[in-house]
Amino acid sequence: MILIEQTQVPEAALPVTEFRDHLQLGTGFADDGLQDSVLVAQLRAAIAAIEGDTAKALLKRDFKYVVTAWAGTSRQKLPLAPADEILSLAITDLGGGTELLDPVDYRLVQDTHAPELRWMGWSLPLIPVGGTAEIVFAAGFASEWSAVPADLAQAVLILAAHYYERRSGGTRRDSEMPADVTAICRRHKPIRLLGGGRA
Repeated sequence: MILIEQTQVPEAALPVTEFRDHLQLGTGFADDGLQDSVLVAQLRAAIAAIEGDTAKALLKRDFKYVVTAWAGTSRQKLPLAPADEILSLAITDLGGGTELLDPVDYRLVQDTHAPELRWMGWSLPLIPVGGTAEIVFAAGFASEWSAVPADLAQAVLILAAHYYERRSGGTRRDSEMPADVTAICRRHKPIRLLGGGRA
């Protein structure tokens, strides 16, 4: 499987001011924005790490999910929650020919941890040998940072500060996620039981 971010979080949506306050950087100077590019880079890295750890998209954007085989007969779990909408479903063969499927034939089943594409008939269409299915979907808690869950927003600031303070390099231990960030993220992770399957 391949997950491709189709649209990037715009810089204007990132909490640069909140992060600057979190770091207690000085304000009121002519060069206040001098470090903004560094702050943006640390915020993007922290968001990516937390999204990867929790399988939750913090800010809304579009993703393409590419699979070579279906996980179930009539359903396919999506790799990120919360999912808002399935924008398209297409089957591509080995030669590059693509069939765009009719949206009336499938629907989104929302779930806190494991949203699914659900086929309306008996079984999902066949993926040809060497071909792929491409699901384009929208996911994310919010379009504005102020609407991101407060605990995850705080985890991003803590982790971004951790990266900022160690941006010149550090030990392997320095690269590990701080314990307080791990604790915050734990409740947002998918529940895994019975050898890794979700109950």
